[in-house]
Amino acid sequence: MAKNSYVGELWAEFFGTMILILFGVGVVAQVVTTPDGSLGDHDSIAWAWGIGVILGIYVSGRLSGGHINPAVTIAFAVFQGFPWRKVGPYILAQTAGAFVAALIVRFTYADLIAKVDPQHTIDSQGIFSTLPGNGVDGVGIPTAFLDQIVGTAILLFVVCALVHVRNNPPLSNLAPVVIGLLVVGIGMAWGANAGYAINPARDFGPRLASFITGYETAWLDQNGVVYFWLPIVAPIIGGLIGTALFKYLIAPYLPADETAPQPVGRDIPQ
Repeated sequence: MAKNSYVGELWAEFFGTMILILFGVGVVAQVVTTPDGSLGDHDSIAWAWGIGVILGIYVSGRLSGGHINPAVTIAFAVFQGFPWRKVGPYILAQTAGAFVAALIVRFTYADLIAKVDPQHTIDSQGIFSTLPGNGVDGVGIPTAFLDQIVGTAILLFVVCALVHVRNNPPLSNLAPVVIGLLVVGIGMAWGANAGYAINPARDFGPRLASFITGYETAWLDQNGVVYFWLPIVAPIIGGLIGTALFKYLIAPYLPADETAPQPVGRDIPQ
């Protein structure tokens, strides 16, 4: 089998997303199951998600471009020439990687989860999937929807800036590190309204894993409203907006110097 084959790309997206979720969902499980705060808080959650992004992109970037997010894949297909024939398989690989990683977290943390929430209720559902207001009443569906659009638009706008060959991207293969710091920043600034999923696979895969392992309310929010669709639809819309803003308002004005390397998204024409 040839190097950098299509099968390799899909495995890269699977394992890249899997690494992301192992760190991200894992840290939330640690914080939720140690409510005294001795093993973490919101800052540790934000940093671990960012570290997961860094390592996930390093795992997958060479083979697949390191999307590890359906919102990225779809936005790159619409605006950056990513092949549409790969979109569905990439999204399936990403979601499968997130699902498997969440199952690993679910079973590894089973004893501690059972200790703090033996009935597997909304109290610990947030380990695996996002909720409006992080499970606290006061944030409506429209606000959560807008929040996810804004957060993912920021993500894609800055990612496009970081990987564009004519925009002085980070050198020495440091783009994954900077993208990880971007996610840390989003978590610290945009985490209150809806838990900053900004990634449909990150939310749906673990949500499905929690559902089949005892969380009967996995598809609902804390008020019993069907919610699973929001962290899928809103990030896709936000990703399209962020990518379009960069493509049409920034990229046309960049100097025509294509000598700089493109460390992430290697097959994305600019």
